[in-house]
Amino acid sequence: MDHRPSNLLDEALGSCDGRFVLIEDSVETSGAFVLHHLIKRFLITPNTPSAAAAIVFVALARPFSHYDRVLRKLGCNLSVHRQNNKFIFVNAFFPDKKSDSYSIKKKGCRDSLISLYAKIRSAVEADGSPEVRRNHVTVMIDDASLLEVAADGCCNHVTDFLHYCHTLTSDFGCSLVVLNHKDIYSCVEGRTPLLQMEYLADLIIRVEPLSTGLAADVHGQLTVINKGLWDEKKSSRLNNFHFKVKENCTDYFYPGSQV
Repeated sequence: MDHRPSNLLDEALGSCDGRFVLIEDSVETSGAFVLHHLIKRFLITPNTPSAAAAIVFVALARPFSHYDRVLRKLGCNLSVHRQNNKFIFVNAFFPDKKSDSYSIKKKGCRDSLISLYAKIRSAVEADGSPEVRRNHVTVMIDDASLLEVAADGCCNHVTDFLHYCHTLTSDFGCSLVVLNHKDIYSCVEGRTPLLQMEYLADLIIRVEPLSTGLAADVHGQLTVINKGLWDEKKSSRLNNFHFKVKENCTDYFYPGSQV
């Protein structure tokens, strides 16, 4: 089977197995399309064709129905993957009888986050044989900035929670994908969860508006910082290209190459 990268984003990312991928966006330019792309990539085209992928998805921003609708347009049926326990949806804020609902309480925030981590770890440990689990489970958090909102601005607890989630990459060989709004920290000084995540991340995807302003055929620019794989020379690679989000796909292209 041919598993060569299908676009510039996949080519810039390379393998995500056992790595921490941080997606940084802003209110002005959403990076949700990158999250959708990675969901489809991990479920439909796993890096190792002999075993199916599994995603433990922690939803803080949108209910399952939203992701199901968006991914259907991209050619990925989340409902089927969910029934097959390949897409484990941990619903943090949206009551749903079909979901594994969860509530982060402002009072007792630390205990709530500990319980949430335990739920995530349990889902990782329960997935298949150790070989499949070690190589093909991805933990995704759809908006880490909302953790602080739920925690009433308790940065230390959120930082600890994200650090424990990161330990899953070494303990189980999981991948970790986190989406975060970086502009909420623009007026904050000192140690923030964003700085800690940038330090820990193996791959950073920055979704930004065009520096030249709005354009009809270009929705923004992506900067991908790849810090290198453990089995390669540890030299960072930086890729920069533009994107245009369509209804059922996203086009990635180098500046000036779009006709």
